Amino acid sequence: MSGQNFFWARNLKFLRERKQLTQDQLSVKLEISRANLQAYESGATKNPPFDVQVRVSDFFKISIDSLVRIDMSKLGELKLRDLEAGNDVYTAGKKLRVLATTVTPDNKEQIELVTHKAKAGYAAGYGDPDYISSLPVFHMPQLPKDKKFRMFPISGDSMLPVPEGSYVIVEYVQDWNLVKDGTPCVVITKNEGIVFKIVNNRIKEDRSLALISLNPLYKPYDLPIREVIEIWRYHSYWTDGKLYPHFNKDQVLLAIDELRKKIE
Repeated sequence: MSGQNFFWARNLKFLRERKQLTQDQLSVKLEISRANLQAYESGATKNPPFDVQVRVSDFFKISIDSLVRIDMSKLGELKLRDLEAGNDVYTAGKKLRVLATTVTPDNKEQIELVTHKAKAGYAAGYGDPDYISSLPVFHMPQLPKDKKFRMFPISGDSMLPVPEGSYVIVEYVQDWNLVKDGTPCVVITKNEGIVFKIVNNRIKEDRSLALISLNPLYKPYDLPIREVIEIWRYHSYWTDGKLYPHFNKDQVLLAIDELRKKIE
């Protein structure tokens, strides 16, 4: 494991002992061999498989990011219980998410455009200043100056009336806990790439987001919070190519309410 994963081995042993489990008992619960568990705890195995990290995270109810980046032995019991309850420092946007961004020569925030071509690489390059600076940029003075915006392309028809090929303008969400149910968001995920959905916040209940499409042909599904990289709150959208305003936020939310009524 690299230096940024320094606390994984120490935390695994600490959390096991905190639950008063032997290595034999924990290895059975995690469905791994005792020899492997011993190697993980001692640091002899530097890169535990991702599925093992997920099992450990699910069992102890603590995110992988916290397991590898926070020294659990330095935390008090109340803070540990707070993490187990889902009030993770990383869902609150601290330490982990340092947003790479671009500014004008006079230090004004620009809006980066993630093109269709760049979309596939965004989940890997989102934190790389060189990657972000390679994206086309715009400056829209009508947008709030105290918030960070970005533009993402939309594929498919799952979020009609926002048509395929549009670009949505979205506001960066630093604290994921504050996302309200029914909020349209662009969610950057580890395995699914960029998705645009209505979000219901389930972080405190089961550390997940419920993602819902406006198009009823697409079924809602749950996304574990550990799969989330970034969340961007919907503001408005522009049609691809012609770049003129279409539906604003209030119109889209009205369309959501009307669709819900029809479904009910």
